[in-house]
Amino acid sequence: MRVLLVHPSPMMYSELYLRLEPLGLERVAAAIQAAGHEVRLLDLQIFKHADYWHEVETFGPQAVGFSVNYLANVPEVVDLAKETKARRGSPFVFVGGHSASFIAAEFLDHAGGAIDCIVRGEGEVIAPRVLEAIGDPKLETLPGVVTRHGAGPSPTLLTDLDLHLPARHLSRRRHKYFIGVLDPCASIEFTRGCPWDCSFCSAWTFYGRSYRKGSPEAAGEDLARIREPNVFIVDDVAFIQAEHGFAIAREIERRRIRKQYYLETRCDVLIKNQELFAYWKRLGLFYMFLGIEALDDEALRLHRKRVTLNENLRALEIARSLGLTVAINIIADPSWDETRFAQVRDWALTVPEVVHFTVATPYPGTELWLTESRQLTSRDYRLFDVQHAVLPTKLPLKRFYEELVRTQAVLNRKHLGWGAVRRYGGAALRAAARGQTNYLRMLWKFSTVYNPERQYADHQQPVRYEMRPPRPLAGAKPTKQELYVHMPAPVH
Repeated sequence: MRVLLVHPSPMMYSELYLRLEPLGLERVAAAIQAAGHEVRLLDLQIFKHADYWHEVETFGPQAVGFSVNYLANVPEVVDLAKETKARRGSPFVFVGGHSASFIAAEFLDHAGGAIDCIVRGEGEVIAPRVLEAIGDPKLETLPGVVTRHGAGPSPTLLTDLDLHLPARHLSRRRHKYFIGVLDPCASIEFTRGCPWDCSFCSAWTFYGRSYRKGSPEAAGEDLARIREPNVFIVDDVAFIQAEHGFAIAREIERRRIRKQYYLETRCDVLIKNQELFAYWKRLGLFYMFLGIEALDDEALRLHRKRVTLNENLRALEIARSLGLTVAINIIADPSWDETRFAQVRDWALTVPEVVHFTVATPYPGTELWLTESRQLTSRDYRLFDVQHAVLPTKLPLKRFYEELVRTQAVLNRKHLGWGAVRRYGGAALRAAARGQTNYLRMLWKFSTVYNPERQYADHQQPVRYEMRPPRPLAGAKPTKQELYVHMPAPVH
């Protein structure tokens, strides 16, 4: 069967900092290829809708699969599915991905028959079985599959992360992928899942709070296949278990692989495993992202980070001592006023780290979605991108965006424009010498991307597809059935 897999267009504001390889879709593609199908992959972060229609006409796919990891992409995928059915009629259209897994029924309702099924959970496990069951009534009985007529049981977790290494050869124009100064940059996965339970996050609810590791040998094999000089380790929390991180590092040394790495981890993990991160610094670890999230213990408690402010600040000191470039995130709450913005802005000016700001957003799949008592001010999928306020703001909305952008401009002054050239000029020039200009091109884009007029105007756009409001909780606290996509296996 001819299968076209499609990654949707970039998020509204992601063009400034990164464009990531569609690793999950590449892994699903590998599983589908292993089942004997002919697969093509098209990434609309890089290509245009015209390229999609050209692919549909020339390749003639019998099945089209869309990956929807972000809510903001839902309207685009619904419209593409509808037009695909209108133009071609016959292709089987299915949708999977992180966000799609939490809103399967409403996704199908928006599509009005243009999407044949939603695939919840990990795609490597079920996508080949979905293709095998096309036209068969058993389709809607498969684990994780939802159709307009029924739904199968909870999806099944992949038991072996080594089973389907990503089909990177299917990604075209790979030189377009980058993250900050790491240009170009591939992606790799060592582990999957997160054992913590932050209230604003849906990684743990997606995986049923499970945590799995690939083998060091498979990690080395996959890294050896990557041509790019830079690699983003996509694990939700890198190197939770130190022995696993050391084993991968030894495999990298054995194979004499030289790369520069970007990873994301928690402050308490860094504090606990300092020797491991120092080892990886020697191997090429360049960039670290730490989810600080808040600058006071009460906010950290509400986020359920299970870490103190002092621990966060200690972790920053450790990262600096290792000589790592560090980025941190602060969650801006809609309840902030001018005073609070000023306090955070003043703090951000005192630290050397790259400071990102996101807006507190209750996503389907997070505990916050079910427990947040403030009423949503918008149910437009496009605004659920952590750069828009979808909860009531204490300040007038436009004023909130003015303060937010003013605060984000701290990042611009320190780490974009000429500030970035002074700090990373050598790396940027080396990348340019190789023909890589993704990073250089974004250095002066801040004012065109982050703009309070633009963000405020986004709220005035007509809304074609609205999210369903959260259902009332059955009890005082969400149950696993209300939160999890993959239910934990029963204990015998």
